[in-house]
Amino acid sequence: MKELKLMKGNEAIAEAAIRCGTDGYFGYPITPQSEIMETLMAQQPWNTTGMVVLQAESEVASINMVYGGAGCGKKVMTSSSSPGVSLMQEGLSYMAGCELPCVVVNVVRGGPGLGTIQPAQSDYFQSVKGGGHGDYKLITLAPASVQEMADFVELAFELAFKYRNPALILSDGVIGQMMEKVELQPQQPRMTEEELIEKYGSWATTGKTADRERNIITSVELASEEMEAFNYKLQAKYKAVEENEVRYENYMCDDAEYLLVAYGSSARICQKSVEIAREKGIKAGLLRPITLFPFPTKPIQDIAKHVKGILSVEMSAGQMVEDVKLAVNGSVSVEHFGRFGGIIPSPDEVVKALESNFIEG
Repeated sequence: MKELKLMKGNEAIAEAAIRCGTDGYFGYPITPQSEIMETLMAQQPWNTTGMVVLQAESEVASINMVYGGAGCGKKVMTSSSSPGVSLMQEGLSYMAGCELPCVVVNVVRGGPGLGTIQPAQSDYFQSVKGGGHGDYKLITLAPASVQEMADFVELAFELAFKYRNPALILSDGVIGQMMEKVELQPQQPRMTEEELIEKYGSWATTGKTADRERNIITSVELASEEMEAFNYKLQAKYKAVEENEVRYENYMCDDAEYLLVAYGSSARICQKSVEIAREKGIKAGLLRPITLFPFPTKPIQDIAKHVKGILSVEMSAGQMVEDVKLAVNGSVSVEHFGRFGGIIPSPDEVVKALESNFIEG
């Protein structure tokens, strides 16, 4: 049976990881996401489901432990916050280059540098543009509630294994620390090796069998022609992701004359901004990207045909706004409003930004 609990977003991530049959978690503490590992340690799932939970020596160590577990075909994950995820970028590029599935959670804090433990959305570029070296992408989900923090763990694993690619849950300190009611799924059994192979194929390093030779997982290819051919394969995969996995949510867009585009905690703020704007006679709507890669380019293009202006609202100096501008391709004016360094904008500030950019004067 499903279970209803009041919990933090970080705690919901941990609970969902246990319940969806995760094989292993390897991480390192950093605010504002430390409750993920703390909750896992408190729950001691190694005594119930057999899930391994280990605090690594560093973020570099943790992502390489994830690499090893993923290479064996296991459901493995890690979590961190901004500077910690920066340290994982080489490992993530290696995993993308080896086509290995895993889940990474980034509960974003303000930066650059060590910055502040307060929430921000300034890791967008790092998350959706590759982050590390080489031409690769991370499937990126942006939860806007504690419920979605829980729900997106299994969804991220499904997408990661379906496309054999790392998947990222991009949250922030607001969603990670806030408390809401969460409906948790029943406990799922961990997949056996036979079930894994039946569902996803026999790519993992599970040893030589009577039916096949041993699998070798590597991202090294010294022949340029072979490396190029592999890159074409990756690009075809990313295109398939873009064609099949776009997720987004519209709020009061049917008659909107002005569109707000926001994700995560900013989207929750913008829902109230839309209501305030409409009380003032401004027909505003909101499009919330749920997947940041793949980005909802086509839905934004469609709405852009019927609005007078678009405001990208982010807790950053302006990152997602570039993808919004690419989506509309100059067909309508696109502006940015953001607070950063850990400052959370108010709904009224968003409405004032909408008015000053598109209505006043």
